[in-house]
Amino acid sequence: MRDEVDGLIEAWRSERPDVDVTPLEVFSRVSRLARHLDRARRTVFTEHALEPWEFDVLAELRRSGPPYELSPGRLLRATLVTSGTMTNRVDRLAAAELVRRRPDPADKRGVLVRLTDQGAERIDAALASLLSYEETLLAPMPAAEREQLASLLRCLLAPLDKGPSGPQG
Repeated sequence: MRDEVDGLIEAWRSERPDVDVTPLEVFSRVSRLARHLDRARRTVFTEHALEPWEFDVLAELRRSGPPYELSPGRLLRATLVTSGTMTNRVDRLAAAELVRRRPDPADKRGVLVRLTDQGAERIDAALASLLSYEETLLAPMPAAEREQLASLLRCLLAPLDKGPSGPQG
């Protein structure tokens, strides 16, 4: 079985035989897969009247368990955005009645963001659609290969999730 990356690799090896392009065999595929998944996810989210960032925030609240509320600080750390961006996102989700704010009883200056029933229904429906679609993508792979792929991807991702790395300068 061949894919688009095979052609890219062959072309680079032909044009630059002096360079080891082996990393492209992995990362070009990961990059292309990410773009395909991003497009598919946007389609699924649009069907549920959600933007990808809305899905991310609502999903973080839903995963937090009852009472499905977190501080804006916890939300911004989980979604990797700035404080100003999170404030804007919570404002927009509150205006859409998908979340509501309430004072934090443990911090008189703080607030908590709570998932509304409408927000929970929306995120649950979007998640079900997303998982259904993603299952169709994985269907040709036997369970053992799925587990192996997940493990290999974890080896690449875990160090990156721990913090910045890469070329320093």
